[in-house]
Amino acid sequence: MQNPFVPAGVNPGFRMRPYAALRYMALCGILSLSACATLPDASHVMPPEKSQVTPDKRPRPPVEFETARGPVSPGRNAAILNELRKEASPSDILRRHLALEEAIYRDSPLVLGNRLVLLEDGPATYKAMFAAIHGARDHINLETYIFEEGEIGDRFARLLLEKQAAGVQVNIIYDSVGCIDTPKEFFDRLRNAGIQTLEFNPINPVNVKKPEWILNNRDHRKLLVVDGKTAFLGGINISESYSSGPFSRSRKNKGKAPEAGWRDTHLQIDGPVVAEFQKYFLDTWARQHGPSLASRQYFPKLQAQGDAIVRAIGSESDSEDHPIYLTLLSAVSHAERKIHLTNAYFVPDPQLRKALTDAAQRGVDVRIILPGKTDSWAVFQAGRAHYDELLRAGVVLYERRDAVLHSKTATIDGVWSTIGSTNLDWRSFLHNDELNAVILGADFARQMEAMFARDQAASSLIDYEQWKQRSLFLRVQEWLARRFEYWL
Repeated sequence: MQNPFVPAGVNPGFRMRPYAALRYMALCGILSLSACATLPDASHVMPPEKSQVTPDKRPRPPVEFETARGPVSPGRNAAILNELRKEASPSDILRRHLALEEAIYRDSPLVLGNRLVLLEDGPATYKAMFAAIHGARDHINLETYIFEEGEIGDRFARLLLEKQAAGVQVNIIYDSVGCIDTPKEFFDRLRNAGIQTLEFNPINPVNVKKPEWILNNRDHRKLLVVDGKTAFLGGINISESYSSGPFSRSRKNKGKAPEAGWRDTHLQIDGPVVAEFQKYFLDTWARQHGPSLASRQYFPKLQAQGDAIVRAIGSESDSEDHPIYLTLLSAVSHAERKIHLTNAYFVPDPQLRKALTDAAQRGVDVRIILPGKTDSWAVFQAGRAHYDELLRAGVVLYERRDAVLHSKTATIDGVWSTIGSTNLDWRSFLHNDELNAVILGADFARQMEAMFARDQAASSLIDYEQWKQRSLFLRVQEWLARRFEYWL
């Protein structure tokens, strides 16, 4: 039987975006000038070694919820927890995850009353975003890593220009490196029409408004807030890459090998937690010393739209706090039944590898779906360098077929879920501004599990015995890529 991992390290679907090569050339030039940030010691969020087989029963702070009107009363808090206990019966696993979530990160509240729409792939996401933009009446705040000129980018630009002309204030944050291929004239056209634009950490140091110039720190968030009432976030940039689903084939490539579509996930949120995501946008604008924003109703009165419990959680590249990393590590470390991860760029640090392997060894069903096609050879090979350790521990690995996997999602124990921009690599945890939503509840987790099952069915299982037989050529590539995994 032919070994499926030979001969190519990246299969024929591989293609690197033009900006990627320029990005890594630029970064290489500043590595010697950049201080090396480090991930925090996460031992305080992980259970004691002797408790690895049983749920951690250490006392934790009380779980406190908020609504659109602010913190709820102790009586209402207790009633909510009682209802949640019934939903998670008999193990009360949801309440334990709620307590863990509250213990690890209290800067952003657990907010009740939200309506969620799970959006799979670019077409569904863009359709929902266009509808929200069409309905905007006061303001539109857009923060994105890539805003690419092309059919999709031009459609966004036309819509935003129309809304600005109609009196809706549009504010845009775009990453300087992520938009390195986007012509300057593209953003000039938006600015000239009155749209406020802010270039995050400009490549040109002359344009930097902050005291220090750290080119390696990037804004990897994908956030759209409309009228302070609706938010979109996840892994989808504004780019032609996402304009088709994972199984579509370009009509322009007749007679040629078909290009794989991109598989990604986004989330639409309506409800009180949107105010928390709005705060993240405005905070980034202030930290980057953007121009004064037009006066608008950025924080309207919000009403409950559903019953989802959501926490907005963001990380900043220039901060010593690592809330997304610590929250994920805590959830993985305390998992009791299953951990299902889907991630585009997987280069796990030692603490995350230990949390995953420990979970598998104590009987948790740990499954990870990773790319089989990629736009980054180095990240792909650096991630594969860790397969041996994970497989030996009992972690089940899959690689997605027929698509470039770009999702960043997780569901744990059927009650804890997250969607956002964060990859499971050093870059996301240390060098990027990232943004995720954490959702507590079994109903939404069931939707996430169904999506995971569809991706798993479209993926190939990595067989450990076959993996051990991969070629020396592949092993050398993995070894080389792993030497630079901190910077990828």
